[in-house]
Amino acid sequence: MKIGIPHEIKILEGRVALIPDAVAELVRHGHTVYVEQGAGALSGYPDEAYEKAGATVVADAPALYGAAEMIVKVKEPQPEEWPLLRADHLLFSYLHLAAAPELTRALQETGLTAVAFETVQKAGRQLPLLAPMSDIAGRIAAQIGAHLLHQPKGGRGILLGGLPGAERGNVVVLGAGTAGGNATAMAAAMGANVTVFDRNRDKLVKMRQFGANVTGLHAYHSAIHTAVLEADLLIGAVLIPGAKTPHLVTADTVRQMRTGSVIIDISVDQGGCIETTRPTNYAEPTFVWEGVVHFGVTNMPGAVPRTASQALSAALLPYVLRLCGKNWSDQPDLASGINVRDGKIVLSTLLENK
Repeated sequence: MKIGIPHEIKILEGRVALIPDAVAELVRHGHTVYVEQGAGALSGYPDEAYEKAGATVVADAPALYGAAEMIVKVKEPQPEEWPLLRADHLLFSYLHLAAAPELTRALQETGLTAVAFETVQKAGRQLPLLAPMSDIAGRIAAQIGAHLLHQPKGGRGILLGGLPGAERGNVVVLGAGTAGGNATAMAAAMGANVTVFDRNRDKLVKMRQFGANVTGLHAYHSAIHTAVLEADLLIGAVLIPGAKTPHLVTADTVRQMRTGSVIIDISVDQGGCIETTRPTNYAEPTFVWEGVVHFGVTNMPGAVPRTASQALSAALLPYVLRLCGKNWSDQPDLASGINVRDGKIVLSTLLENK
């Protein structure tokens, strides 16, 4: 198989899908790998490292897309990349098509087959290619939220953990999955009072193990509303694989939050679970609505590209090798990842959204 690894062009996206060590494994298995010049630079992997691993470094995106049969990239193709895609390409990347109708149409018109990292699903509803980035996004959410609460950033001037003689900050986390669990763990370690909501009791049991400062509650709408009004930091981490995220917090509730409170919606890729959030990027990461600071960056792990690329590459490699083989679409976990096949939408949650 001829595999292409492009340079990511989303604003301030520093990740690369496969690091040189993973490329060396693909070459060892007899595959040809093309890497666009500079693709790994922001992750600390120069072109020379890819050449040493056996890849061919090409000068630009047209050369990369022109040579490759399979495109393995981190973020969804940007509008500038759409004309480079062909019907015979197999696209393997994060897609989040439920919140991206224009991209969905572009992939259909191209006629290709697209497998999304975020819908590859193992038994037990495990999402092996989303999990490593959710780990990072959850941790970053707590770190960035703590920073945005600083008064010079427009926040309430709260130190999340407090200190003797001063109260702790209040953090509310919606969702106790991978991202929400990591956000909870990080916020709890900072010393904040953390309230995490989920409908799965077993997950709430795990959240309580992070410390006596963590309260796990069932996700009743009235309970969420009450907790959000007292929150200094609200973190949205709700996920329905492949589907648009429902709003659990309304604009009216956000309007009642205290001035200088902070909202970080990790689920913004899928539409967001807080009504007032909208996609942003690291060039302009925040906006203020009714006095509340909102952070809606759609590629949060891109802030730590070295760490993120290593974690993502380790998760991706076995699946890339399998996609190079015959009858890969008959394998249940990879089949669940197919969003578009030969230009036709096949993912059930996308069909329901039409």
